[in-house]
Amino acid sequence: MESTLKRTWAEIDLDALEHNYRTLRRRIGPHVKFLGVVKADAYGHGAVQVSGVLQELGADYLAVSSVDEAMELRNHGTTMPILILGHTPLEQVGKLIDHKITQAVTCLAKAEEYSREALRCGGELTIHIKVDTGMSRLGFLCEGEHFESGVTGICTACGLPGLRAEGIFTHFAVSDEEDEESVRYTKAQFSLFSRVVEAVETVRGQRFAIRHCANTGAVACYQEMYLDMVRPGLLLYGYGAFAQRLGLRPVMTLKTTVSTIKVYDPGTTVSYGRLYTAPATMVMGVVPCGYADGFMRSLSNRCTLMTEYGPAPQRGRICMDMCMIDLTDLPEVQVGDEVEIFGKNNPVETLAEQAGTIPYELVCAVSKRVMRVYFRHGREVERELLLRV
Repeated sequence: MESTLKRTWAEIDLDALEHNYRTLRRRIGPHVKFLGVVKADAYGHGAVQVSGVLQELGADYLAVSSVDEAMELRNHGTTMPILILGHTPLEQVGKLIDHKITQAVTCLAKAEEYSREALRCGGELTIHIKVDTGMSRLGFLCEGEHFESGVTGICTACGLPGLRAEGIFTHFAVSDEEDEESVRYTKAQFSLFSRVVEAVETVRGQRFAIRHCANTGAVACYQEMYLDMVRPGLLLYGYGAFAQRLGLRPVMTLKTTVSTIKVYDPGTTVSYGRLYTAPATMVMGVVPCGYADGFMRSLSNRCTLMTEYGPAPQRGRICMDMCMIDLTDLPEVQVGDEVEIFGKNNPVETLAEQAGTIPYELVCAVSKRVMRVYFRHGREVERELLLRV
């Protein structure tokens, strides 16, 4: 869809993505597989575009949340292996087999359902077994008194007809936390996972082709946990303290423009709820970006946006489609000038801290009405707006 663009848009730097991939690839070494996590439209960056770059660069696997996300990639030329981390309905198993999509299996009951459906379809479904080692979400429960039954269940699942158990994995709960208790917990999760894998492989007399557990935090902090494959998520996109530490670059910059400039008298209240009152004569800019674009209302009166001439504090409550910024000390700013909401000059990590959340949520929140503009080799290569026409 065509757009005037000069409202609010996200610039996606695919050169930064390539830099991050190559930096992480050097870190993990040539013998460890690289899985790029591209669920949730690649954390708002565009799953098709990001996957295309990762495939071109030689990544080994991709991970998505659902069959719909997987099929979007297949329908746009992605041929590399794709792992679905979430649930897939039974009636979609044939589609997984036909399109060579790998499915996570989280319990014996699901394995049995998938087995029966794969046999009915006359094919073989590639699976990765999920082990719950302390995330307490999905996976075969194997902790404490559940160890033996968990191992037995996994062995049974791996031996079911119609299924090919290529991999086994777990997910860490606090690998991105560096306090002593979190380190202890992560190491305990890894120890349990290692014991489960060893027990299953011993019983089956067969090694899993791919054992994986290293998410973003583990890639940054626990090299001994790389095993056969790593799964960097946010790290791949260049956000967070670990990304900065490793020399990675933020891939997304969210921008808007100044649409209106007004001068307010002292005592004027600004926006819904009258949260902000002008203490003196003020120059206020209106920018067309609000919570419907992904600029969270919780940031109202707490954050600063970046103009070419310096920072502009956000004033009053953020509205659905716009918000106000204080230009009193920035007389050079004119209507039409660009404003960076987050990016290279206004880190998303700062906004996340001010909002009481994590960078994941802010980049994923950038809505479909925000144009994505893609840059590769230093030039614009694509624009995408996901609104229907």
